[in-house]
Amino acid sequence: MPGRFFLLQVLPLAGALYVSAGAQAQTVIRGNERLDTDRPEAWAMNYFTASSFMTGFGVTPALRPGQWTTAVEVGHIPHLSDEQQHVGFGGFKQEDLNKSPVIGRLRGMIGLPGDWVAELGYTPPLEIDGARTHDLFAAALGRRLFERGDLSLSGRVFGQHGQVGGDITCPREVAGTVFGDGNPYGCRSPSDDRLRLNYYGLELTFGLQRGAWQWHAGVAAVRTETEVEVNAYTYAVHDRSRLVAKDVLPAIAFGTTRALGQRWRWGAEALYVPLRVRRNDDGPRENDPLASLRLSLRYEAE
Repeated sequence: MPGRFFLLQVLPLAGALYVSAGAQAQTVIRGNERLDTDRPEAWAMNYFTASSFMTGFGVTPALRPGQWTTAVEVGHIPHLSDEQQHVGFGGFKQEDLNKSPVIGRLRGMIGLPGDWVAELGYTPPLEIDGARTHDLFAAALGRRLFERGDLSLSGRVFGQHGQVGGDITCPREVAGTVFGDGNPYGCRSPSDDRLRLNYYGLELTFGLQRGAWQWHAGVAAVRTETEVEVNAYTYAVHDRSRLVAKDVLPAIAFGTTRALGQRWRWGAEALYVPLRVRRNDDGPRENDPLASLRLSLRYEAE
């Protein structure tokens, strides 16, 4: 039986033992489970991974070898409803998923020979509401494939490696309180859960230049390789379950950028990633997508 379902059944017994006997030993559960792509847990893992997709944010710039640009980007992470947060144990348990409302990134680009452009992105480890990134890096390589007049087409490969951690399964607001309705799973302390936001993908971006404005629309296919490592103390149980979800997600991005003087450019982009989920065993598969708005400010060196 998968580890987390086993945990759901042993929690009441473990809780009774802990309360009545003050259990001295700590039971450690190390379940490993590969999730179906439409499981609620897999949906949540892909939802937050998709919010970090490093799209091109426009066509690949035409940079000379050695020429560079740098940018600051911020993306909106939509607030989830109570129903959407019921993802634990196949949709039975509500998790604390509404952490940071945004995700940011610093991005640098440098021109390479042959009209190629290399990119490196980094999300600083800022803590917001108990959530914090850890070594979250992204990289890409791309170039313009076609250019005629005001029209252009860019292609790029991109990927990301790193994780975000926080008190997801045992929020600090309830951890350590009296076991019962406010703390039904007996959280003894805030958890330190980790979600790996790993992916790689391929993107094509169409661009149209109109004066100072540059409009773009991009399509991508992204292979996500997400993983959650639970680290929670509940009753007399130390939950160290590991959940793995892998999928291939389509993504659509469209937006615009505009020059601000000679060196600066700002932009706005909408990202849409369709995601399928089955909220309960007898229910239908439904589309519960990520729809995110992103902003960018870029400096272009000579």
